[in-house]
Order: sequence, then C-alpha cells, then structure tokens
Amino acid sequence: MTKVLIGAGCFWGIEEYFRKITGVIDTKVGYSGGHTLNPSYEEVCSGTTEHAEVIQIKYDENIVLLKDILEHFWLSHDPTQINR
Repeated sequence: MTKVLIGAGCFWGIEEYFRKITGVIDTKVGYSGGHTLNPSYEEVCSGTTEHAEVIQIKYDENIVLLKDILEHFWLSHDPTQINR
C-alpha cells in the first residue's frame, strides 16, 4: 500500500469523493502546515493558524496509480477557490 497527502479545501467532501475510488483502502483527515500545535477544527476554520485541511489517502498501487489519484484530485478541486 502507498500513501499520499492532498489538500483541497474542506476535507469532508474531498474525503468522501476519494473513498469511492476503486483501489483506495483508507482515508484520514487532518491539518498540514500552520503554526499551532494540534489545532482544533474551530481554530483552523478561523484562519489564524495558517493550516490547510488535508486528507491522507492510502491506496493499492496495483489497482490505482498515483497519476489516477492526481487526475481525480484535479477533477474535484479548483485551486483558485478560497481555502486552498
């Protein structure tokens, strides 16, 4: 199994999107970057911690390739939107 970490704005919707892809074994949500140790959801949403919401995707590279994961990412995420 292989893991990749992606950030695409709010993690709840993007996590659900990736869970439906054949070959994705598991997903976990969290925060990346920022300057606050172990921030709460409310702190991150306030914009003061500078964290990005991210998901870790664990996938079977014999079923789905990283390039496919990245294609799904770009289909589901517009980098010009607010909140990264």
